[in-house]
Amino acid sequence: MPGTYGQLTSEQVGHFLERGFVTVRGAFDPAGARRWLDDAWVRFGYDRNDPGSWAEKRIHLAARSNVDARTFAPAAWHAAVELAGGEERVVLPWQWSDGFIANLGVGDDRPWQPPSPAADGWHKDGDFFRHFLDSPEQALLSLVLWTDMLPKGGGTFVAADSVPVVARFLADHPEGVLPGDFDYAGLIGQCRDFVEMTGEAGDVVLLHPYTLHATSQNVLGVARIITNPPLALREPMNFNRPDPADFSLVERAVLRALHTDRLDFVPTAPRQDLVPERVLKQRARAVAEDARLAAVCDSPDS
Repeated sequence: MPGTYGQLTSEQVGHFLERGFVTVRGAFDPAGARRWLDDAWVRFGYDRNDPGSWAEKRIHLAARSNVDARTFAPAAWHAAVELAGGEERVVLPWQWSDGFIANLGVGDDRPWQPPSPAADGWHKDGDFFRHFLDSPEQALLSLVLWTDMLPKGGGTFVAADSVPVVARFLADHPEGVLPGDFDYAGLIGQCRDFVEMTGEAGDVVLLHPYTLHATSQNVLGVARIITNPPLALREPMNFNRPDPADFSLVERAVLRALHTDRLDFVPTAPRQDLVPERVLKQRARAVAEDARLAAVCDSPDS
């Protein structure tokens, strides 16, 4: 039921409301993804043991295979559902895919710099829809660690105090905001609490969807591979529920950010789905990926 917590501890609930994220350690067995990772290196077109061959420093693959997070990573699934307000409110199944995001040495041509407003690429996830304060398309941002995410090794930079900043911005724009129209320089300039996310393969970080984050440098010569599967809601967020106990933790964080007990938010423009540039690039590289995968399947050693 909304408002009751079984998977999350009171400390995790407080941390999510205060800093916008919860980490579920050892949420899945990385061995269960070994075939996916083997195929990923074929799709990249690189030898995983030869960093010198990694010409592209960041690669975002399209999804080819999926698993249901409920059975593959039940602890992460239960935690995510609790944050979003209950199983009846989310779109199921929550599919995780092999649409890997690989950091193979972003920024390895310069000294490593810690997270700060000066880092490149701060953004809010959701390149496939127009953003409103109550958008249902992404109830949570997630970081699924398919490999270790080491210090200075491409761990996602997070602005842990950005939820109030983004909430105020979206509340001021009931007409909605296209992904490319956010004032990210102005938004990140209001933040002070920066974190370099690290962890081990099998960990999952669940973040409030308003969290600003950025790709970081990877100066270690070790591949970092993650995915960001969004958890969607069946209906838009509701900031005016009759019973306050029914607010999800995601909704509570927004109301807390806006310093109000409830809000009757109404979008003033239609919701809008988008086809992101990311998808167009993935379609373009799919032909070469298909050829490499077919060659491996036809090999007598396969």
